[in-house]
Formats: sequence, structure tokens, C-alpha cells
Amino acid sequence: MALNVTFAVSTWLWSSPFNKETVKLFPKIKSYGYDAVEIPVEDPALIDIDWVKKALADNGLRPVLCGAFGTSRDLTNEDPAFHQTCFDYLDSCFEIASELGASFVAGPMYSAVGKARLVSAEQKKIEWNRAVTNLRKVCHRAGEFGLEIAIETLNRFETDLINTSEELMKLITDINEPQAKAILDGFHMNIEEPSIEHAIKTVGDKLIHVQVSENYRGTPGTGQTNWAAWKRGLEAINYQGVISIESFTPDVKELAGAVCIWKPLVPSQDGFAKEGLEFLRKWAAE
Repeated sequence: MALNVTFAVSTWLWSSPFNKETVKLFPKIKSYGYDAVEIPVEDPALIDIDWVKKALADNGLRPVLCGAFGTSRDLTNEDPAFHQTCFDYLDSCFEIASELGASFVAGPMYSAVGKARLVSAEQKKIEWNRAVTNLRKVCHRAGEFGLEIAIETLNRFETDLINTSEELMKLITDINEPQAKAILDGFHMNIEEPSIEHAIKTVGDKLIHVQVSENYRGTPGTGQTNWAAWKRGLEAINYQGVISIESFTPDVKELAGAVCIWKPLVPSQDGFAKEGLEFLRKWAAE
């Protein structure tokens, strides 16, 4: 059965951070056949909302907003000043999303990316409770903008709080707010999930966004990802949202260092985008 989905690509595939220059990618992205573009908000001050809105309209692309959660944006830190920094940042993301016509902001917003430690059960419970309390506040704020949040699991090397779909659903259940939804990223799932199909079914109707690449962050269809399991899982929950290719360029050293890409994954980033979409369209239609 064919999937009723649309496709996006993250501008991280070519550049970072997103700014006025990044919209020059939009005509190319549209020409490859994408329906949407994933916009990573690293620094909200660099995003000219009117400029981006016009570029989206000119190229017939829908926006998907993805957050970036560095050391200072940590809702589990013992210092409330870090929480406020993250609240302020997410407020800016919500404003951008609302103005651009996106329906949610996605990302691992519960903690700082890279916070991966072996901590006691007591300490983990403290940080879990901080995440729940603070994400409730984030949900209320998102609701004021008419938005949802898509919470993302990360692999064990990038966070010690949420690694699997079951943990994600426990967090969403504990938050207990209608705005709390889920995003699944295939790269992290390939590391952490025994069954991709089961993971998707576990999240079920909370799933509002999907990110994919290959198991090595390369072009979809060129690695070891179990795409048949992806298809069965998405069919089972009747997923009808966006499937977005997310990977990164080794040419932006700060970004490449953050995601541990030490060499080119493909001969061409443009080829990555074109060939990845060709594979995904064929896979979704089968």
C-alpha cells in the first residue's frame, strides 16, 4: 500500500547556520521535487521571517521547524538560568514557526545534546522530573501560539535521558499535555531500537514528524536500514505527515564536529538530496 506522505530535506545537508543566504537553496530543493524544507533554528536572530516567508511562497515549499539544543539550552540543568535560556529560545522558535505557517517545533528539547553520562537512578529521576515540569511549561507556551512540540529521541552517545520510543512515550505520558507529540529519527533508531516497526507502533498517533537517512547518515537506500520495517510501521499507524531527509555537510566544521562527521559521506550533497528523494518516492509508492 502506498504511503500518503510528503517529503522534505533539511538545509543542514548543505549549510549551517540557517540565515538569509540559506534561502538560496530553496529553488534547488523545489527543483528536485521536495514538498517541504526543514529549517534548523540555531540562532533565531539570524532568521529574517519576512524574507524566509517570501522564499517559501515563491518556491511552493512548506516549512518544518527544528530546534538546536546546545549546552546553554538545557531543561534538566540544576541551574534554573539554563531553563530560562531554553524557554526564551523556544519562544523565539514558536514565533518563527507561527509566522511561517509551521504547525510544530521539533527536537530533543528535554536536555542539552551531548549530555551523556552514567548517573545514579536518583539523579536520573531528578533530571527526568525537571524535564517533565519544564516541558509542561513549553507545551503551554506552544499552545498559546497554536503549535505542538515534536520531542525527539537521541542515541546513547548524545543523551542519557531518552533513547527509545518506549522512553519517549513515558515522557509524553508524564508531561500529559495535548501539545506533546513525537518525532522519530531513523539514524538514532538504527542504534537503539531492536525493531523499527515496533518503535513506530509504540509511538502511534503521537508521531507528527519523521527524519531519515541511512544507518551511517548517508543517502537513503544505500545502507543497512530496514526500509520494509519502516513501511510496515508507518502503514500500521496511518502516518500521513512529512518524511524529511536529515544529514549534514562536512564542509561546515563546527556542525560536522558536533555530529562526528569526519569525512564526506557522499560525492555530492546535491546528489544526496536528489538520489535520496528518488529512493524514498519509489519506496513510499510500492
